[in-house]
Amino acid sequence: MKQIRCECGHQNKEGTVLCEACGKPLNEESSKQLVDMRYEGSARRSQTYNKTIIDKIWNFFSSVKVGVWIIILTLAASALGTIYPQEMYIPPGTTAVQYYEQEYGWTGKLYYELGFHNLYGSWWYMLLIASLGISLVIASLDRVVPLYKSLKYQRVKKHANFLKKQRLFSVTKSWADEDYEAMKEQLKKHRYTIREESGNILAEKGRFSRWGPYVNHLGLIIFLIGAMLRFVPGMYVDEVLWVREGETKVVPGTDGEYYLKNNAFKVEMYDKETEKEVFQQAIDRVGNQAIVKNYQADVTLYEREGDSIPGQTPELKELKDKSIRVNEPLKHEGYAIYQVDYKLNEFNAMSFHLTNKETEENIGQLTVDLYNPEETYTLKDGYKVDLISYFPDFYLNDDGNPDTKTRVPNNPAFVFKMFSPEHPKGEIALVAIQQNLEPLGENDYKMSFAGVDTKNVTGLTVRKDYTLWILGLGGAIFMIGVIQGMYWNHRRLWIQRIGDELWLAAHTNKNWYGLKNELNQAVQQTKIMPLHDQVDKDKG
Repeated sequence: MKQIRCECGHQNKEGTVLCEACGKPLNEESSKQLVDMRYEGSARRSQTYNKTIIDKIWNFFSSVKVGVWIIILTLAASALGTIYPQEMYIPPGTTAVQYYEQEYGWTGKLYYELGFHNLYGSWWYMLLIASLGISLVIASLDRVVPLYKSLKYQRVKKHANFLKKQRLFSVTKSWADEDYEAMKEQLKKHRYTIREESGNILAEKGRFSRWGPYVNHLGLIIFLIGAMLRFVPGMYVDEVLWVREGETKVVPGTDGEYYLKNNAFKVEMYDKETEKEVFQQAIDRVGNQAIVKNYQADVTLYEREGDSIPGQTPELKELKDKSIRVNEPLKHEGYAIYQVDYKLNEFNAMSFHLTNKETEENIGQLTVDLYNPEETYTLKDGYKVDLISYFPDFYLNDDGNPDTKTRVPNNPAFVFKMFSPEHPKGEIALVAIQQNLEPLGENDYKMSFAGVDTKNVTGLTVRKDYTLWILGLGGAIFMIGVIQGMYWNHRRLWIQRIGDELWLAAHTNKNWYGLKNELNQAVQQTKIMPLHDQVDKDKG
């Protein structure tokens, strides 16, 4: 590795702008202008090494431009995921490809085919997040390490060119020791830390503010780690569970460990006549519209005992009963089950009569469970009905064939095959709500609607989040960094005796006006010349 030797004898790494020992500018360009005090002029690793593949990767991710482009790409990708709802938020009982095409047309289908329906869990989005984290880590280390070393081991005495090329500078030709001591006392009153060597002074305060941006980066890195941990199994669950009255379902996200039974669901409405006066004004505002006062599911939580065998009903142990209301979830072992939605009077079962069309004779009745239909329904005297096809959400597709939009029985339709002594090979009928079609010709028998059984359905959200404290910690650290870097600044003053003259040079990372005023107040009662701003001088 190439070394740059300063006239003071110190060996500096390639890329160093100011000598690490005396501060002298090490190239002609920097000697003609104000010194570049970024990272105290030290060489960063990305400016020093570029041989191995590790060096090239380090140099790539240490670039601010690369980091900005990664942020832009991540924001653009995140925005794409908000155009249409993510797959986890689509209504239950429908496939993703059906939902996006039916709701949003060809753009929805394209959205699904490109994989944007599950964008935040995709490998390429996770790669973007990981790249952003790597960029933050490498860019921070590439800058904070040389900065820390330079500030920790900075010397009191600096090269004359270092002092002359500071933005705030002054030379006093006539001064006394009393002026020197008076200024030193004033600096102490302004809470400067004083280091003195051979009559030279380095006065410094607010160094901790220099670490503000890197504290920001640390907070962001912790936040990103928390966000990525949400995709680790067992760390984060956010699932939707719909349970009908009397039904027991496995709780999603628990690997089949917990089951939930909906014992009953009820909805209460506000009554204008009986409610307290405090609600009357709000009730009157909506007119005749019904206002929900409370909706709750009375549930029982079960735990599976032993290992379950596929196809076999597991043995369940009752854990607790709970009435789940809005903002009153059922909590257990890190899981929280919230009441978020409901459906009243959803179709649960439909009953039909097998009827002779000519004599109107009722041969028998059968009931179809809309969530678990049977294949064959046996009636009396050799009559039976086979359920050939079932369409829970019936519609005719573009080809004119029966199809279903979703698996939820919003508009059920059936294709029955009716067997009778007169027709041992059976007759086909398509039965839908207010429809009884005979697709293969005239039938002697028909399926007559006999009744419907409905049930209320509760919509629940199952949540578990072990990453929340990590996200909170990252956010808190980030805000600490913002405050640290925003409300304080790093101020330094070098006072050196050059022959019979007293040279003053000062630097800050921001708020030059404040530093100039503060230091000039410190020399106000002395013969020491106030500092002048060389940038203002050059402009003039």
